[in-house]
Amino acid sequence: MSRRRAPSASPARVAPPAAPSSFPAPWLAAALLAGAVLLAYANVLSAPFIFDDQTAITDNASIRHLWPPGPVFAPPGGAGGAAARPLVNFSLALNYALGGERVEGYHALNLLIHLAASLALFGLVRRTLALPRLRDRWGAAALPLAFFTALLWAVHPLLTESVSCIIQRTESLVGLWYLLMFYCLVRAAESAAPRRWLAGSLAACLLGMLTKEVMAAAPLLAGLFHVVVVDGSWRAAWARRGKFFGLLALCWGPLAILVVLNPGRHGAAGFGLGVVWWEYALTQCQAIGRYLALAFWPHPLVLDYGDPLVRHPGEVGPQALLLAGLLAATGWAWHRKMPAAFAGLWFFAILAPSSSVLPLVTQTIAEHRMYLPLAAVIVLAVTGAYALAGRRSYAVFLLLAVVLLGATVRRNATYRTALGLWSDTVAQAPANARAHNNLGNTLEDAGRDDEARREYTRALELKPGYAMAHYNLANLLARHNELPDAITHYQESLRLAPDSPDTHNNLGNVFVLQARWADAQAEFNAALALNPDDAVAHCNLGNALVTLGRPAEAVPHYEAALRVVPDQTFHYNLACALAALGRTEEALAHFQTVVQLAPGRADAHCRLGLLLAAAGRRAQAIAELEEALRLQPDYAEARQQLARLGAPAPPR
Repeated sequence: MSRRRAPSASPARVAPPAAPSSFPAPWLAAALLAGAVLLAYANVLSAPFIFDDQTAITDNASIRHLWPPGPVFAPPGGAGGAAARPLVNFSLALNYALGGERVEGYHALNLLIHLAASLALFGLVRRTLALPRLRDRWGAAALPLAFFTALLWAVHPLLTESVSCIIQRTESLVGLWYLLMFYCLVRAAESAAPRRWLAGSLAACLLGMLTKEVMAAAPLLAGLFHVVVVDGSWRAAWARRGKFFGLLALCWGPLAILVVLNPGRHGAAGFGLGVVWWEYALTQCQAIGRYLALAFWPHPLVLDYGDPLVRHPGEVGPQALLLAGLLAATGWAWHRKMPAAFAGLWFFAILAPSSSVLPLVTQTIAEHRMYLPLAAVIVLAVTGAYALAGRRSYAVFLLLAVVLLGATVRRNATYRTALGLWSDTVAQAPANARAHNNLGNTLEDAGRDDEARREYTRALELKPGYAMAHYNLANLLARHNELPDAITHYQESLRLAPDSPDTHNNLGNVFVLQARWADAQAEFNAALALNPDDAVAHCNLGNALVTLGRPAEAVPHYEAALRVVPDQTFHYNLACALAALGRTEEALAHFQTVVQLAPGRADAHCRLGLLLAAAGRRAQAIAELEEALRLQPDYAEARQQLARLGAPAPPR
């Protein structure tokens, strides 16, 4: 006869202790926190798109429509930071639906995400410090310690890249899901009816997996949190939440699918991409050492460190010893079942996907990776200071928050112009070829071509095999009619990156300027082989074919361009080709479309008038020719044709 087990009693809900009367109520503390975040980031709302924002937003066709949802949730590999991250791409699509490419909306959503993450951290720390294993030591001060932790984290300048650089919402959004997952986990631990909180934690974990690969450690961290903070042992944690941990593990499935469908993030991450794993690991010793230094002294901050590598262990000896010591301290605290161990586990587990042995070849060091790990550093610093100085530490925290907030406002001022930001980046990382190249772009946009040329040249001195710098320099040289040198750099760029349709297309344009029509045709064909929907390449190839006396072959390319983009220039070129083939009615239709789309084009009115005259439609022809002369009084061809038609030309 089997013995029935007595039903286990649900854990009683543990309410957080009342806050000391001298400290604001939770809602007021949250309001103060929100005000500080808004103040810190108010001056960045109009900052332009920068860096990887172009590939993820301005060049990302998958965010142009919310319906059908397929493209939105399956962004292309060329979408930069949004690739293989469905929720990030969806958030960008929402921004585009609400405001197109108006940058203020994107920044506002980034700010709201960071604000929500800050409030989630506040709630998480407050309720964690009130759990039974921590309540006796920290419960009475849970509210102020949580407030100062969240405040110092929220206004810390080290987080500016994650908030002010739009595409780095990948980091802040996954950070929000992380914090909400653990907030719900803590609420479940103190609740008599935990199911809804566990469901919320599971949902946040799944959403995080669809946001960024950093979420990979979350299911494991949830178990470790229960072991060292909630239950005190694996056995107790498994008895209470074993089934839930199994459900969390299932969240790895969607992440695995995204990784398989987007291997190596299209050349940005993985082995066999030219970076040896152990060199990358050594570089991460340097990187993490720098991150920790910036946590305590956040200057200078650098948007882009480039792709430096440490190739000898001796270069990072002190940093390696520091990391070994931190790992040992975390292990010792774990062995002693000290709740502080979880801060170390949080720090290293969240950094592990990007800062261990798997090379991220395009950015070996990046400050945005500290978005969540910084929270662990601040928790330890705040609780440690409180343990030493008690309530007297509050004044220090407040003063420090004011200093950090001011530093964040000052750092955000750098983001207000692309030129200022890249000038600062070059000053802080002068050996970074990509920074010089991007500074060259902004200088060229500002019309400062001589300075731009120097930056492109410097980028190539630092990194001779830099295809993009060759391409940008070639574009600048072509604009200045330095065609032989432009061809040299285009061809070198293609040798290094042969799959660039833009480079083929622009090289074809230079060949057109040299009347090398066969070479131009070959380059336009190469561009279309790589991107059959390149409307500009179709148009350019059509122009080359017309010049070669083959308008019949040009017509399909103009039509293909129009199917992609209904541009008036493509209508005009197609009309000219059709007219040359004697297809008058079709040509008239396209010329009429041109003057509707671009009524200020005198040449279109003149060509339409000439064609109408040839078709015997004298009155309409005269009207179009007179309009051409109204728009351009010195248009000789229009004046001559009016004379042939016996119509008086308007005065000049």
